[in-house]
Amino acid sequence: MPKATVVNMSGTKVGEVELSDAVFGIEPNQSAVHAAVKNHLANCRQGTQSALTRAEVSGGGIKPWRQKGTGRARQGSTRAPQWTHGGIVFAPKPRDYSYSLNKKLKRLALKSALSAKAAEGNVIVVDGLELNEIKTKSMKAFLDGVGAGKAVLVTPEVNQNVVKSARNIPGVITTTAKILSVYDIVNAKQFIVDKAALAVIEEVFA
Repeated sequence: MPKATVVNMSGTKVGEVELSDAVFGIEPNQSAVHAAVKNHLANCRQGTQSALTRAEVSGGGIKPWRQKGTGRARQGSTRAPQWTHGGIVFAPKPRDYSYSLNKKLKRLALKSALSAKAAEGNVIVVDGLELNEIKTKSMKAFLDGVGAGKAVLVTPEVNQNVVKSARNIPGVITTTAKILSVYDIVNAKQFIVDKAALAVIEEVFA
């Protein structure tokens, strides 16, 4: 059974906790994680790119020269793709890149990402992840105390003090236990979770 270090807000180790085998102890499925990350990135695309085809650029209504007898290649329009200021062949148009994955695959990907973090020893459990006031300096001191770089901070519910204290720290993302993102977990170095949030994760995703 995988274990994780338990720390307090001072960054001091206060014990260890056993993690659920069903969530943090499975064999990571790289294909599922890849599919989830690819899906996340696709869903983030705006899809607003656009270029003009030969039917949409201005000009080109007259045939540039007669069909035969000039010694030049036949041309029907100065707005064909081979001409300067001509249209684009297969021009990109606005489109929606988003698509969905089935629930089983998404859950497998999440468990795989969490299990990989646990196997690397990068799951840190906090015995009460909370601040008395909105203060970036206090959050930075905590992260430095546990040796965290790029990290995901997980709380049981939205905690405005934690969210606002961490939002200006580069590479640090806050979320809640029920809306974890595979991309955020994979992209971060440490997975820092409140002890109460850990219980929620194990209950919901086991």
